[in-house]
Amino acid sequence: MSRISWRRAVAALALGASAVLLSACGSSSTESQLQPARLLVFGDAFSDVGQTGARYTVNDGTTNHWLLQLASDYGRTLTPSASGGTGYARVGARIAGKPGVTGDATTLTVTEQVDAFVAGGGTFASDDLVILSGGMSDALFEAKAFLAGTQTADTAVANARAAGTALANLAKRLVDAGAKQVVVVGAINLGITPWGQATGQYDTLNAISRNVNDAFLIDSVNLGLGSNVLYVDAPYYFNIAAEDPGNFSMNNSKGVACTSVDAGVGIGIGAGEVNSALCTTSTIASGVSYNSYMFADKLYVTPNLQRLFGTYAYDRIRNRW
Repeated sequence: MSRISWRRAVAALALGASAVLLSACGSSSTESQLQPARLLVFGDAFSDVGQTGARYTVNDGTTNHWLLQLASDYGRTLTPSASGGTGYARVGARIAGKPGVTGDATTLTVTEQVDAFVAGGGTFASDDLVILSGGMSDALFEAKAFLAGTQTADTAVANARAAGTALANLAKRLVDAGAKQVVVVGAINLGITPWGQATGQYDTLNAISRNVNDAFLIDSVNLGLGSNVLYVDAPYYFNIAAEDPGNFSMNNSKGVACTSVDAGVGIGIGAGEVNSALCTTSTIASGVSYNSYMFADKLYVTPNLQRLFGTYAYDRIRNRW
C-alpha cells in the first residue's frame, strides 16, 4: 500500500472509529442490546485493575480506574486475575514482545495473557465484553530505545507498526475463538505525557505511538474484523484532554500530581521516578488538588479523567452493540 493510500485508509478508519466528541462526560441515549455478563480484560498498565493491589492512578478509594467505571456503568464488577477475577492486564506487558517495558522477562505479554486464559479452560460466551488494551508499553519500549540511541526513529516506528499488526492478529484470534464483542483501545500518544514532554521529542514519540494504532486499524480491515471489533480511540480522547483540560474539569495537563517515588523500575521509565501505583491521598504534591491534574505520574492519569474516559468508552460501546 502506498504512503498516501495508507494515510487515507487510516483517516477513513479514524473517522469511522471516533465520532465527534461532543462532550467530555456526556452519556449516550442509544438503546443498547448488549448487557455483558462479564468483562474480560487483556493489556498493559493502562488497563491493570490491581494485579499487585493498586492501580496506576491515585489510589483514593474511589472508582478510580476507567475499566471500573465501565464495569460499573454496566452494573458489573471487575477484579484482577491475581484475585481470581477476569482482569488479566498487568504493568509492563507488551503485545507480543519480551521483555516487558519494565525489563522483566517474566511479565506475561498480552498474547500470553490470552494464552493463560484459554489454557485455564476459558472460553468466550456470546455476552462477554472482551477488552484488548495494549500498545502503550510497546510504544514506550521502542521510544526508550530510540532515546537511548540504540535504534533509529525509523526502526522504532517500524517495530511499533509490527506491534499493531500483532494486536490485530490477536483480535482476530479472539473472534475466531468465539468472542462476539472485542473492544480494542488505542495506545495513548506518549508525546503528551509529562515523560514525553520532558524528552523534547514530541514528533517522534507521537509517530511511534500512532503507528501502533495505524497498523492495528489497517490490519483489522484486512482481516475482516469490522463486525466484531470496536476501536475506542484513546489517543484522540487524551489528546483533546491535554489540549483543553478545562473541558474535563482540570487545570493542569503537564504536571504530575503524585510524589510517590519508586526506587525500583516502577512504571518502566527508570528508577527513582514517581509511580502512581504507590500513590494515595497522602502522597500528593503540596497544594495540589489531584483531580484537577491530568497526570498522576509521568504516564498515567488521575481518577477524574479515568472515570470520564470510562464513560466515554461505555458510550462508544453502547452506540455499537
